[in-house]
Amino acid sequence: MTRSVWLKADDTVGDWETRKRRITAGLESGVDWVLVDEGDVEKVRELGDVKVAAFRTDADVHVMEAEGDDEPDVRADAYIVGKDGEGDGTVDLPSDFSGSADLTTLRRDDDPASGSYVRILSKEYEAFAEAAARDGDYTIVVGEDWTIIPLENLIARIGEETDLIAGVTSAEEAQAAFETLEIGADGVLLDSDDPDEIRKTTEIRDEAERESLDLVWAEVKEVERTGMADRVCVDTGSLMDHDEGMLVGSMSRGLFFVHAETAESPYVASRPFRVNAGAVHAYARTPDGGTTYLSELESGDEVQIVDQNGHTREAIVGRVKIEKRPMFRITAEYEGDRITTLLQNAETIKVHTRDGRTAVTDLEPGDELLIYYEDTARHFGEAVEESIIEK
Repeated sequence: MTRSVWLKADDTVGDWETRKRRITAGLESGVDWVLVDEGDVEKVRELGDVKVAAFRTDADVHVMEAEGDDEPDVRADAYIVGKDGEGDGTVDLPSDFSGSADLTTLRRDDDPASGSYVRILSKEYEAFAEAAARDGDYTIVVGEDWTIIPLENLIARIGEETDLIAGVTSAEEAQAAFETLEIGADGVLLDSDDPDEIRKTTEIRDEAERESLDLVWAEVKEVERTGMADRVCVDTGSLMDHDEGMLVGSMSRGLFFVHAETAESPYVASRPFRVNAGAVHAYARTPDGGTTYLSELESGDEVQIVDQNGHTREAIVGRVKIEKRPMFRITAEYEGDRITTLLQNAETIKVHTRDGRTAVTDLEPGDELLIYYEDTARHFGEAVEESIIEK
């Protein structure tokens, strides 16, 4: 599931300057959507690159007729019904939802509305949100004196036909929304001016999306000099912590944990953005759970960063350096299966053993090091049910 953070920035939160400050803080923090009034769409487009949702008004939605490539497109990415209508309680709910103006707007093929906004004022509004979810791509629900029960009910009843967005006022509430029923809402609509709260909410989104891997110990069987090969250094656009690195290896089923170059040495300064990852043929794990060849990585690609406890995050490749270097072939065994990789013969390249960070030049048979083992074959980086022999 891909989580999203929406930022509420319509006229209920203040004048345009107040809304502008909130939107700017959201852009800097990496929110996915900004929810505004229809008349503010063009102004938000001028502030930066973000998806824009607009509350649907009674007036027709106007789209600027572009006379040239320089003319901005002021159409929102999504239009939301419910403000000043039935969804927020301004207009009473009909006893029969088939007579609902909001739902009728959602169902019209000639109307751009693609989502609903519903304040959960009672069980009737909970049922109304469920009905709206059947016709909208997005269903935003905001609790009054919020309890988690209405959200639990909606998560349990609403399928994948809509993205369920829960209204929150803090990062703490956002975390609860993402964890509810161990499934969580698809997104949150944050109503806050606090830049720190906005940033924390996007961080919680990122944490909720990250994969956690089970790393295991494999026994080193051989460490053998193999001569020269084309070695790849992956320089990321992010600084890595002391316990972070990448998963790389010659065999897709068994990837070795290789530390980033965060440690100082008498010979070279630390490079906390770099992983000396191995030879060009080797695999590296990507954030989508796939693999890519080190030789294919280039600036702008994403790689998966992992720490020694299996916590992951993504990083953007800033540069890839390929140079001829002397190499070791490291062979390790896990549950009777032997896996290998090539790593540069240098004391600055470190793997993780029972003793902690260990230079490959100090590795000996009998040592145990961290790997990620996955008993599956891969075809073009994707796991497949197929018999493949790697040796």
